[in-house]
Amino acid sequence: MMRNQFPLTKILILVTILAVPGFLYYLLQDKGKNRYKPLPFYGPKEVAETFTERRGKKIPDTIYHRIPNFSGVNQIGEKFDFDSVKNEIVIANFFYTNAEKLGDEMFRQISWLRDRYADNKMIRFVSVSIDPENDNGAVVQEFARQHKALAGKWDLVIADTSVVYPLASNGFYVNAFKHGNDYVLSEKLILLDKQHRIRGYYSCLLAEDMKSLNDEIKVLITEELRKMQ
Repeated sequence: MMRNQFPLTKILILVTILAVPGFLYYLLQDKGKNRYKPLPFYGPKEVAETFTERRGKKIPDTIYHRIPNFSGVNQIGEKFDFDSVKNEIVIANFFYTNAEKLGDEMFRQISWLRDRYADNKMIRFVSVSIDPENDNGAVVQEFARQHKALAGKWDLVIADTSVVYPLASNGFYVNAFKHGNDYVLSEKLILLDKQHRIRGYYSCLLAEDMKSLNDEIKVLITEELRKMQ
């Protein structure tokens, strides 16, 4: 009787060995896709005329808001075009060098992030001045030196206010402009994906926001790596 059960036991073991990898593959491929909650898209969107087929169904594509190209000069006097950082994840903000406490905290947090992603070529930082009258080349160059902002990794950009103010309000959807003799400056850091779509806003004054930004940069990195598979 034992001899009759032995082959059956071997068959069950063999079936289990064959089935488990397939089940794990299913979990990794289907369930694993939900390991990270996708980040939202901010700004206006519209339905495209094109479709993506998923499981036999045609789903209309969505066109999300993207930051338009703009030009200026960076801290070392080189021309900077925002399109030059296409295909890179960008953490952007607006600043002016006389912002004192807010500016110090903003740049302290960006420096914290810069140090964590110093060797990651997928990540770039772009800070745009809203006070080009006072933030001239020498001032911004010294400001960059103080914060160890190296052009090519972290660009501090000076552009005309006719470019910067509409860019802030209509491109990034933040407040950053001159009002009388004072400046209105958003404390937000803005996370953009490689297509320069807005994926998150984070207050530099809130520790939990900075933690979320650090975590969600990793989510975007994961998204991009999956696209390359």
